[in-house]
Amino acid sequence: MTQTRRGLAGWLLGGGVTASLAAFLYPVLRFMTPPPVAEASVSEVAAGKVQEFKVNAGKLVKFGSRPALLIRLGDDEWRAFSGICTHLNCTVQYQESGRQIWCACHNGFYDINGKVVSGPPPRPLEEYTVRVRGDEVVLSRRA
Repeated sequence: MTQTRRGLAGWLLGGGVTASLAAFLYPVLRFMTPPPVAEASVSEVAAGKVQEFKVNAGKLVKFGSRPALLIRLGDDEWRAFSGICTHLNCTVQYQESGRQIWCACHNGFYDINGKVVSGPPPRPLEEYTVRVRGDEVVLSRRA
């Protein structure tokens, strides 16, 4: 009879300790791993007015929750790419002097068409379509 009482007491004590640990650790683990936030699916964005962009200059604009690099090459010539380097997700920038796109993190270079020229980037930049509607510059994903 004592054997079963001790077994029952051990089982209850072990179960209580396990339940207490689980009740403490579960909220801690939930706090440390936040839920994934779904990115709003954006297929088109107004980048600004034509007058805001100088010729042979680039500007980072928001495309959803990520940056896009919009480049004005001439009066009617525009290019737009993802502003995120394909190597380690650093933000790229346009260098007016060399007419190249540069990633400062590891000195990667892309040409004016988003193709890799030198450095560690493994793939070209994702290209966006640029349209001018009236005096508004609009970027959209390529189909």
